[in-house]
This record gives sequence, structure tokens and C-alpha cells, in this order.
Amino acid sequence: MPDAPARPAAAGTPAPPRSNAVVAVLALAGIVVSLMQTLVIPIVPELPKLLDAPASDTAWAVTATLLAAAVATPVVGRLGDMVGKRRMLLTSIVLLISGSVVCALADSLIPMITGRALQGLSAAVVPLGISILRDTVSAEKLAGSTAVMSASLGVGGALGLPTAAFIADNWDWHILFWTSAALGVVAFVLVLLVVPESENRVGGRFDLVGSLGLSAGLVSLLLAVSKGGDWGWTSATTLGLGGAAVLILLAWGRWELRAKQPLVDLRTTAKRQVLFTNLASIALGFSMFAMSLVLPQLLQLPEQTGYGLGRSMLTVGLVLAPQGLVMMVMSAVSAGITKAKGPKVTLMIGSLIVATGYGLNIVLMSEVWHLVLVSCVIGVGVGFTYGALPALIMGAVDPSQTGSANSLNTLMRSLGTSFASAVAGVILAQMTTEYGGFALPAENGFKVVMAIGAGAALAAFLLAGFIPKRGAAVMAAAAPEEAQEATSVKA
Repeated sequence: MPDAPARPAAAGTPAPPRSNAVVAVLALAGIVVSLMQTLVIPIVPELPKLLDAPASDTAWAVTATLLAAAVATPVVGRLGDMVGKRRMLLTSIVLLISGSVVCALADSLIPMITGRALQGLSAAVVPLGISILRDTVSAEKLAGSTAVMSASLGVGGALGLPTAAFIADNWDWHILFWTSAALGVVAFVLVLLVVPESENRVGGRFDLVGSLGLSAGLVSLLLAVSKGGDWGWTSATTLGLGGAAVLILLAWGRWELRAKQPLVDLRTTAKRQVLFTNLASIALGFSMFAMSLVLPQLLQLPEQTGYGLGRSMLTVGLVLAPQGLVMMVMSAVSAGITKAKGPKVTLMIGSLIVATGYGLNIVLMSEVWHLVLVSCVIGVGVGFTYGALPALIMGAVDPSQTGSANSLNTLMRSLGTSFASAVAGVILAQMTTEYGGFALPAENGFKVVMAIGAGAALAAFLLAGFIPKRGAAVMAAAAPEEAQEATSVKA
């Protein structure tokens, strides 16, 4: 198969015959990668026994994935713009497969952490896939295709939990990782056969200093945020990492502004549309974590607490699974609104729906069906927002920057989620109730977290209001034409 695709159709003309297959394969790859978010959740309580290590050490099986994803996403996105998005997509999937195999063979802590870090390095698959769509799908189908690709994040995360719980309950835990490796191989082969390479590449020299600086700053920041609760928020380690993060990122920003070919074009990110879209992404990422934290705990806490529902992890997964399906279904509605009113309106509507879902959760949390309803309502809102965010980014940046710009936007959401984890952890640790001699999160603590989640969604709504109306009216209709005119380097 040749590396170069057929030229994308101009706006208003039918997409190439293979475009539907390209969208389906990229969405599948996104689902496979997003499974990594929930893959280990069912076995986290058992990891100390399974790996013969303290719980404080086995927690790194989760933290390593978070750190690796944060580092890889902007770096791989930039490399995609430079050397080819399909090439970096395939590389990311290979890393996922490798990490899965390492974890599948692991019986001790170090191999498990290594494998989980390799899995985290595949996190750029979704933003890369969205960027590929801009280069290969006709303008009239771009909004719908982008919404489907974005929804794959939620679908994989939602379906992964019940599947992982079922496997962990019935077979050896290593099967979890053999399954993810097999899915990765399927995704790799399909991408290799179906997805064309984009000719829209900029070449040039990779900003190694910028990548090292950003990586060091992000790792310091995320370590302080994710481990601060364990180390103590006022401990020398936490404060030192936080201070180091600020200094490193400031120095990194100065370097990027002076670099001829920066890792992240800060002048582009300062554009009003890009800036407020990224700020809204942080708020939405913050908001999303509230649901993934509150609902599972409410379902699993003992009924004797008066607000827990005493359900299994498998039930938790089944309750949350419909959310992913709702997101996929609503992607078509999201695309329709984007075409008619623009992604700014779609983002604002989605943010309000998410806030409404959290409001419902504050008053409806005593029955399983209450939580199914809440997760589905929030899923509708997430489907809207996840489809709108990349549309706003791509409508404001040059086609040669879509990989790095979409990857940075994905990173902003992840940062919001990490901050929310820290805030929610502090709240639930302070607002507790006694049960069987143990301190458990109190009902009011959960309600406070949900109220904060609603507030973060409303903040995203307000931030979206600052996005320029004219610039966000439609997807960049000229994107395919721009792609033809941009400087290209064939593989």
C-alpha cells in the first residue's frame, strides 16, 4: 500500500470510498488504547499480594501510566506532524503491545511498572487519529468523524471496566494483559492495511531540549499532585517537586519562545480560540474525574453505611458501561450541532449537560438506576464536549500543527483530571464517617465532590463563551485545500 493517500475531497463533495473504513479503524485503535485507563482497576486492591510488594509501591502501576502518557502525548504529537502521523500511530500501538506483553509475563513489581509505563506511552493514539482525519476525510464529514474518534475515549474506558472485572473474576489476572496485547495486534494490522499516511508533514529538526524540559516539568508537577496525599501536601518532597515544576516550566516556556522549531508553538496556543479551548479542557478534565471517583465508591460501599449500595466491581462496570455507548450514539448529534451552529455552541451545551448530570447525582444516589441515569446524562455531555474540543483546535491551527495541537489539548484534559484527583482526595479524607472501626468517605463528602464537578463544568461553559464566535462557527472548511498547499515530505 502506498504511504500517500488520495487527496481529500473538497468541501461539499463525497468523501473518498475508504473514509468510512479509516474512521472505523482509527476509532477502534482509540478504544483499544483507552482500555488501558480501566484495565487494572479491578486488580488494584490485589496487586500487593499478586506482586509481593507494599501497596505504596504497587500504586506506581497506575502512576507510571499517568506520567508516561503525559510525557508522550505532546512529544508524539509533534513527531507526527514532522515525520508522519500514521507512522507515529503505529509506533504508539507497538508500545502498547510491548507493554501489555511485559505485564502479561510479570510476576513482580518492576516488570509491571515497566509494562504499564510502556502502555502509557501509547496515549497519543486518539489525538493522532483525529489529526489524521483532518488530512484524509472530506470537510463535510470531518465533524462527524472527529466526534466518533473522540467518543472512542469514553467507549473504551466504559466498556473496559466490566470486561476487566469479568476476566479478573474468572481467570488468571495475566489474561487481562494478553487480551490487551491481542487487541493491540488487531489494531496495528488494521491501521497498517487501511489508514493512509498523510502527506502533510513539516519535517525539520526535533526540539530535544524542549521535549526534555516539558517532560521534566510535567513529571515533577504530576508527581507532586498525584502523590502529595501520600507524602503530605506540606512535605519537603511535595513542595520541592511543585516548586521545581514551576521553575522548569517557566524556563521551558522561555526556550520554546526562542526556538526556531519549538516542540509546542506557544504563540499558536496563545491564540484566543486555542487558549480558551485548552482552559475549558482543563475544567472539563477536572469535572470528569468526579464521576469516575464518586460512582464506583457509592456502588461498592457497604449498604449499612446508609448510602452505599454494596455492589461488586463487575456491577460497577455494568453501571458505567452504558455511558460509553451513549457517548458513541451522541457523537452524531454532536456533529450535527457543530455543523449547524459551530463547535463553540456544542461545547457550551455539553458543559451544561455535564453540570446537570452532577446536579442530579446530588439528589439521586440511593438506587442503582439513579447512578445509571446520572452516568448516561453525563455521558451525553461528554460526547458533546469531546467532539467539540478537537473541532475548535483544528479550526484555529495550521494543518501542519494538528498533531501537536490536538495532543496538547488532550494533555490539558489529563492535567485537569490529575488536579481533580488531588482535590477530591483531600475532601474525602477530611469528610469521613466511622464504619466497623474504619473511616470511610461520608455521604456529604461525595456530594461536595459532585458539586465541585458541576462547578468545573460550569467553568468550562463560561470559558467557552470567550471563544471567538466567527472563528468557531464551523470546522475549517478549507482544511483539505490547506493540506494540499502545505509543505509536504513524502515518506
